[in-house]
Amino acid sequence: MFLTRSEYDRGVNTFSPEGRLFQVEYAIEAIKLGWTAIGICTSEGVILAVEKRTTSLLMEPTMVEKIVEIDKHIGCVSSGLMADSRTLIDRARIECQNHWFTYDEKMSVESVAQAVSNLAIQFGDSDDDGSAMSRPFGVALLFAGIDEKGPQLFHLDPSGTFVQYDAKAIGSGSEGAQQSLQEVYHKSMTLKEATKAALKILKQVMEEKLNDTNIEVMSMTPEAKFHMFTKEELQEVLASLPETREDSLRSTSNMTPSIRTSLSMQSQ
Repeated sequence: MFLTRSEYDRGVNTFSPEGRLFQVEYAIEAIKLGWTAIGICTSEGVILAVEKRTTSLLMEPTMVEKIVEIDKHIGCVSSGLMADSRTLIDRARIECQNHWFTYDEKMSVESVAQAVSNLAIQFGDSDDDGSAMSRPFGVALLFAGIDEKGPQLFHLDPSGTFVQYDAKAIGSGSEGAQQSLQEVYHKSMTLKEATKAALKILKQVMEEKLNDTNIEVMSMTPEAKFHMFTKEELQEVLASLPETREDSLRSTSNMTPSIRTSLSMQSQ
């Protein structure tokens, strides 16, 4: 006699008759509620761009950090549960430092992704001290870096699977963003073109109007290594993006009722 679905998803390691792990699927669904992030790899370097959501107008936007530095040659952006991402990011940083002290060389981007995936796949297992994780991590990560193989971009999901990509989107707007990436990406794309493409796609999938406070952008190049865009650099790139009809509608919707009424009276 088969168990019901509710009984199959009580255990993180219990397969359903169809061969599915429901807890892993639920963790992947949690990522779709997170912020949209985009990574693009070019021959010149790698770019990461992500939206920043603030749950309150009283929240200080600068306190919300989505892109973090793993090492001087590796950056990371996450989407999903923030607490889960901190655990995985801490593991990535520790692995990089241990590798440096042991071998006196920088850890490759692929090795970092693999080390973190080893932790992500340990749900349901027990450590030496007997403690065990009760569920999969509800977060996806994009690792962007440069090593001896050149610019690299890796994606890690809650199942512990890590895959190398030329361009990848994660988060709530990932489906539309990934489709747009497939249309605009090409192997000869420059880093500047990749930056504009990433922000243009974010502009399409974000609910709010794009500005220098609700996005973060990082570039990774052989010369500058990990570089977070300043406000001035963000403003310069945003100014070069074409204005769309949706931008005008978003601007109007963000106005107070009195301002919208005044504008409508002036247009009559």
